[in-house]
Amino acid sequence: MRLSPLPAEFEAAAPVLRRLNDAGYEAYFVGGAVRDALLHDRIHDVDIATSAYPAEVKALFKRTVDTGIQHGTVTVLQPQGQYEVTTFRTESTYQDYRRPDHVTFVRSLREDLQRRDFTVNALAMDHTGQITDLFDGLGDLQRHLLRAVGKPEERFHEDALRMMRAVRFQSQLSFTIEPATEAAIRHHHQLLEKIAVERINMEFVKMMAAQDRASGLKTFIDTQLYAACPGLAGQQTALTSMLADVPHRLAESGSVWLRLVFALGLAENAVGPFLRAWKTTNTERRQAARLLPVLAKIQAGTAGAWDLYQAGPEFDSVLLPVAAQLGIAVDQWQERYAALPIHQAHDLAVDGRTVMQAAPALRGPALGQAMTAMTQAVVAGQAANTPAALLAYIQKTQQTKDGQSL
Repeated sequence: MRLSPLPAEFEAAAPVLRRLNDAGYEAYFVGGAVRDALLHDRIHDVDIATSAYPAEVKALFKRTVDTGIQHGTVTVLQPQGQYEVTTFRTESTYQDYRRPDHVTFVRSLREDLQRRDFTVNALAMDHTGQITDLFDGLGDLQRHLLRAVGKPEERFHEDALRMMRAVRFQSQLSFTIEPATEAAIRHHHQLLEKIAVERINMEFVKMMAAQDRASGLKTFIDTQLYAACPGLAGQQTALTSMLADVPHRLAESGSVWLRLVFALGLAENAVGPFLRAWKTTNTERRQAARLLPVLAKIQAGTAGAWDLYQAGPEFDSVLLPVAAQLGIAVDQWQERYAALPIHQAHDLAVDGRTVMQAAPALRGPALGQAMTAMTQAVVAGQAANTPAALLAYIQKTQQTKDGQSL
């Protein structure tokens, strides 16, 4: 089969392949970019595999970077872009289910492709668009099937993360996992515990953010992969509840984590420790803890103006997509949020310095309390967001407090 015309991403990188070919080496586009081009999906990174050894690649190009030279990868810098060029290789035994003890550079394309994870990712394409398919990856693309290259048990023992990649691809591509491959995941799911949480985190987020996330999530549950993930052992019922979500894509990783902690029914103070175990970012942890109680009130229909304000700028981008998945009519909440007089602290018409000039007695914690009181008054519609109105409000409040203290 020949892919014609070549997508622009491959045309731009074709000079690298031709330079390698002209020097007597084999060179091919490989991996997900070839798969996505054949599926007419968006093409991401274009990777190149070659029979040239790293030193031979470096000798052919003026500008290179030793990206992963020990594993055969050299980045070639070209005017039109930069491309990772990796030498054909075989890999030894995997003692930790994550990385090979050592790699061996080879001149054989077959030996290189047979170590890859799934047949649809084991396709190679030359600079003319000619496809080399040694494991019926083209047939599996037509069948919308994810099948391990060779024996699935061997592939998953080499790198147990491939099991998470399977459910992630299932969600992203809307493919079915071939029965023997799925059975191997179910049988070896506990090997996922050997994998760094950061790597599992990335695949989980991609799975949950994909258009067909329900299919991947169902396999994630059915094969018990979830039991090898931080804090999810024994949470099958909570995870299964997410299968009933309304189809609505989550574009932000923060939405993925908010949806998960909501499904698990975590208390606000339990969110941080749970997400820390998942190696999420500080921003993601803060977002989830702040948005969780607001989401609960929105679902109950009891969220007030102050609740919406406390959600912050992530209300639209992070919280509402999760609410939409839960089947909540989000338009009215979006309108209510948009109608708030202010949305962030810096929207307030006065700052701390201005308030201290008007009320010199306000310092330290008292000043912070005064700023919060003014913010709440504006959000509730009890004070206009103008310097005059806010200063009058705080002076009246102070007079009331002084009178009460007497």
